[in-house]
Amino acid sequence: QVQLVESGGGLVQPGGSLRLSCASSVTIFSRYTMGWYRQVPGKQRDMVARITSDGSTTYADSVKGRFTISRDNAKNTVTLQMNSLKPEDTAVYYCYALRVVYGLEYWGLGTQVTVSS
Repeated sequence: QVQLVESGGGLVQPGGSLRLSCASSVTIFSRYTMGWYRQVPGKQRDMVARITSDGSTTYADSVKGRFTISRDNAKNTVTLQMNSLKPEDTAVYYCYALRVVYGLEYWGLGTQVTVSS
């Protein structure tokens, strides 16, 4: 059974930083696109950042220049470094793993990030 387990969420003041991590049990992790989505109550889940198997990254416009996604294929982990956090970054953050060629998609249970003074 594939698992994605997020960690690192919490409460932070505006302007602060948090580092989210996602540990994955998918096989051949290096071949998956990994990423982060976020969701606030009553709204759709939106892409925050993703990193492909070859290391290419994509970011939502709202987080460009503040968030950085990275992966460690040896440890089967993906990390989201979040700096200069804003109240509007408050959401539940979900890790996902995608392998398009086989139609495989997995999601974590989410971790809450709250940005408030």
